[in-house]
Amino acid sequence: MLVGNMQMNLEYFAIDSQGFITDNERALEELFGDEESTRKGAACLNEMATRIATVFASLREFPFVRYRAAKSLDTTTMTTFRDLIPTKLAAGVWNCLVKYKANLSYFPQTETCELLILDRSVDQIAPVIHEWTYDAMCHDLLNMEGNKYVHEVPGKAGGAPEKKDVLLEDHDPIWLELRHAHIADASERLHEKMTSFVSKNKAAQVHHGSSMRIRASGVGEPWALLGNRGRH
Repeated sequence: MLVGNMQMNLEYFAIDSQGFITDNERALEELFGDEESTRKGAACLNEMATRIATVFASLREFPFVRYRAAKSLDTTTMTTFRDLIPTKLAAGVWNCLVKYKANLSYFPQTETCELLILDRSVDQIAPVIHEWTYDAMCHDLLNMEGNKYVHEVPGKAGGAPEKKDVLLEDHDPIWLELRHAHIADASERLHEKMTSFVSKNKAAQVHHGSSMRIRASGVGEPWALLGNRGRH
């Protein structure tokens, strides 16, 4: 028997098993733009808080919300809206979580984890440093849409190359292993994996040239394993 039903929007995008985004593309402009607008900033923070809170609703986690409090340089310095962004965002998230606690039967009644809210002032260098990880290089050098890119493979029987959509996601064990490795280290490990695979599987024939091409004959596990390596 259906006793009750509740609808709730989950306003975030999971980019992998350990990361998500809330897709607030205008947040930087509205919170830190040249023209400071308290009204636009408050609306942006409210939207961000709501979206972040839905993450915890779907995870069924009730966090302690911790944040970096604003500190004035001295008693004569006025605290601005921008100084209070972590404080206001933390308050907004907490208010949403308290509502979930009161209205959702499955939501925890006591805190189960911690949420730490910081602003960019704690790490001002990171935005201007380019990452050299395998993940970063893939997004720089491949025409990727999210986690998907189009990969050209040799055609059958010497025909024209075929295009295939490739997803670099958590179901790919090689991607999970190498995505956060430095590109130099990742390249060496990929070469070792391919060399080891070819030496153990007669079905794989590797031709070296301007680019590495892979041909395989047969079906079953060797074909699946080769497919995982061939996309990298």
